[in-house]
Amino acid sequence: MKSKRQPVAISYKLLGCLLVLVLCFVLSMIFGAAETTLRDLWLALTFAPKDEKVLVLRELRMPRELAAILIGAALAVSGAIMQGVTRNPLADPGLLGLTSGANLALALAFVLFPGLNYFGIMVSCFLGAAFGAALVLALGSTRRGRLSPTRIVLAGAAVSAFLYAIGEGVSLVFKISKDVSMWTAGGLIGTTWGQIQAIAPVILLGIAAAMFLSNQVSVLSLSDEVATGLGQKLMLIKAILLVLVIVLTGSSVALVGNMAFVGLMIPHIVRKLVGTHYRHVLPFSALTGATFILLADTLGRTINAPYETPLVAIVAMLGLPFFLFVVRKGGKVLS
Repeated sequence: MKSKRQPVAISYKLLGCLLVLVLCFVLSMIFGAAETTLRDLWLALTFAPKDEKVLVLRELRMPRELAAILIGAALAVSGAIMQGVTRNPLADPGLLGLTSGANLALALAFVLFPGLNYFGIMVSCFLGAAFGAALVLALGSTRRGRLSPTRIVLAGAAVSAFLYAIGEGVSLVFKISKDVSMWTAGGLIGTTWGQIQAIAPVILLGIAAAMFLSNQVSVLSLSDEVATGLGQKLMLIKAILLVLVIVLTGSSVALVGNMAFVGLMIPHIVRKLVGTHYRHVLPFSALTGATFILLADTLGRTINAPYETPLVAIVAMLGLPFFLFVVRKGGKVLS
């Protein structure tokens, strides 16, 4: 009887998460420095003739909040994959070298290819995230090739600091600090429809592929021995999942800049809600991460309107205490 009721329970929880996401999107569109109403939002969604308020919603807030949804989902899913594959409760793209590598690649791209378009910037971030991940995995692996959670965290901290330092050095030497900061400040100000059109297919396809491989992530989260015994091709599956994490993280950095802790917090919270099977963890992480970034961005726009509080600051204020809490409990408190 229990097994028959469980899918219904999960379905209700999924529906609840979807409704919360829609509600948060509506609230994020209405609240801000410019006063708008539900009627203005409806006019913006139905492509009614433009007036000032409709224009603000359609051209400024809507692409920004859609970007928040995409970024939140991408970072949460990539964090969940990393935690499952490495069996490390502290795994997060921002803590394990991916965002710092993307940041360095972004600085180099501005120096070597002035006037690079957004697609080129996104590809550069992919390559940088791959480089950062490769360094961390190489330094964090044991002699037998296994991933040590402690070594990975230490390697991630060292590699992140190293790559950030190089990126800052490149920015200062070539006097592009202002240009790089516009991309890496951790905010969604100025997000355009063109950026959404470039990034949305990449993130949506990456998340869909992750959902397709959710059973493999669940097996890998147990142990390599179990995965091998069940016939998993470990190296191939891990390589594919790592590519997905790099694509999702690189896309996020290309749009929002450096954003740590989202991939750490959300999967822990989701596992408390739906259990440890990644068939449930990944879709719920996508919805919860999207909702979290929506709320954080709305808070940043409204807490000190008309001035903005940086999104990265709000996420860090929430994420750092959670990180320390997980460390203190050994990663088991919400798993």
